[in-house]
Amino acid sequence: MVQGSCILRAVEPIDPANEYRKRLGEWEGQLRRAHRESIRFGNYRLGVAAVAVLMVWLSLGPHVITPWLLLIPLAVFIGLVIEHERVAGREEFARRGIRYYQRALRRMGDDWPGTGSAGALFADPNHVYSGDLDLFGKGSLFELISTARTVAGERHLADWLLNPASPEAVRERQRAVAEMRDAVQLREDLALLGEDIRAGVHAELISAWGLAPPVPFFAGARWVALAVACASIVAFVGFMAHWFGSRPLVAAIAAALSVGFAVRKHTAQVSAGADTPAHDLHILALLLARLEHVRFDSPLLERLRAAFDTGGVPASKRIHRLERWMELLDSADHLLVRIIGPPLVWRHQVAMAIEAWRRESGRDIGRWIAAIAELEAISSLASFSFEHPGACFPEIVADGHLFEARALRHPMISAARSVANDVSIGGGRKLTIVSGSNMSGKSTLLRSIGLNSVLAWAGAPVTAEAMRISPLAVGASIRIVDSLQDGKSRFYAEITRLRQIVELAGARPALFLLDELLSGTNSHDRRIGAEAVVRTLLQRGAIGLVTTHDLALTRIEEEFGGAAVNVHFEDRLEDGRVSFDYRLKPGIVTRSNALELMRIVGLEV
Repeated sequence: MVQGSCILRAVEPIDPANEYRKRLGEWEGQLRRAHRESIRFGNYRLGVAAVAVLMVWLSLGPHVITPWLLLIPLAVFIGLVIEHERVAGREEFARRGIRYYQRALRRMGDDWPGTGSAGALFADPNHVYSGDLDLFGKGSLFELISTARTVAGERHLADWLLNPASPEAVRERQRAVAEMRDAVQLREDLALLGEDIRAGVHAELISAWGLAPPVPFFAGARWVALAVACASIVAFVGFMAHWFGSRPLVAAIAAALSVGFAVRKHTAQVSAGADTPAHDLHILALLLARLEHVRFDSPLLERLRAAFDTGGVPASKRIHRLERWMELLDSADHLLVRIIGPPLVWRHQVAMAIEAWRRESGRDIGRWIAAIAELEAISSLASFSFEHPGACFPEIVADGHLFEARALRHPMISAARSVANDVSIGGGRKLTIVSGSNMSGKSTLLRSIGLNSVLAWAGAPVTAEAMRISPLAVGASIRIVDSLQDGKSRFYAEITRLRQIVELAGARPALFLLDELLSGTNSHDRRIGAEAVVRTLLQRGAIGLVTTHDLALTRIEEEFGGAAVNVHFEDRLEDGRVSFDYRLKPGIVTRSNALELMRIVGLEV
């Protein structure tokens, strides 16, 4: 059995529940203060409105005051509205913080299903273990782990769960997750600021805008436009100062209008295409600004943070530069700018500046979003690590076929309810046959092994006291159902999955998890078929577990000798009730509870 303890464990772990409750209380206090302030500003607005009504009567009725004085309450009211909106923003942000920590506390119990993103978008019924291990959907591993607030972040996390990384990548992620584990404030900021991004950022749209083909202004268009704008200013000043007549002014204005006419279509193209991306990038800049000032020790985290620096200039500053150009573009609709804009080639110059920004920084937008997505995935795993202080980072064994765990638990069952078991597969022992009664814990054991393997190769901690694992591709046949749409029976669906697992084992080292193998056929065919499938898997170098409540299948051990071992779960019947201890024991189960269960529910057998 695996020796030693967890790697990368926190030296002085913080109590996660206490920390979350403390922060929840702080956010609730902020909400109360913001709410009181909001009520106060609402009263102020009502008071100012009442004064304005009185002043209207005094100015229009007795004519005691001049109507111009109404500008005073109007200005005050506008100021109060602006400040009230800021208070409302703080109030909403406090509600986000409360929701965030309420869900975090629920994740540490057993009432979290249905409280987060289920990741149903990433579910693949044909994946070799996704559906069998409950990776996605309500009450899934994804829902338990994910704190990502962007679709890109969720997709990144899902990809890590679906596709095992290399040992080098896993070790790198482990260091990153360990560093972010106790960075509670940073993870909070990522989640709360990320809500704005989820609601208001179209990541694919702005990435596509950044990579779109250049808008073809004629060569030197920016310099020509600047030159004619300067000429217009000089000609106007000269005309007003009587240095020269109107001809230079007319010529300059004509030149400016000609340039504007030549680039009008391209200006319209830039203006139409930049509006939504610029708005989205403004929201993105808030999160980028928060991340740019953080320094990490982990190479992976520091590399991701460095992705926000482009040419030595932080991404948030680059985006602020684009925002200034967009403000100038929007100002083109003001009356004054409508008058002076054409001679200054105002709109066209600004459009060309925006296009120049896009050519310089547009290709980096996708990189910024990808870096944020990976940071969100790491933050999700770090939250899982923080909330499971008993979890450990597994030791990654580069060679061999090995899965060893001490005190392994199901990651989606709270520590208070789960039962730990030691598991050892590999080396001389390639096959473990698990027998036991219905509901005794066989399927839960398989999922515990499978889910912790998935976590291990995603770079996450595992719910065990210690664990060692070699590069193993998981293949599972646990929850197989028929499909009316595809016209497949349960048995056909199962043997199709078994073929998929056999093919997987032929391609790379594999860990197979087979629950109630070939239960959809008769005992004779089941034993022959099960032995053939297991034999093929072992011949291809795979290791794994097979569960059964059919004691005939436990004789498979005889065929494979020392390479196979029987273990079992047992139950007890006490006062008409069946109870389980969920403890794995050596040998074959000696009794079945099927008849007792049937009698308990009222069937006469």
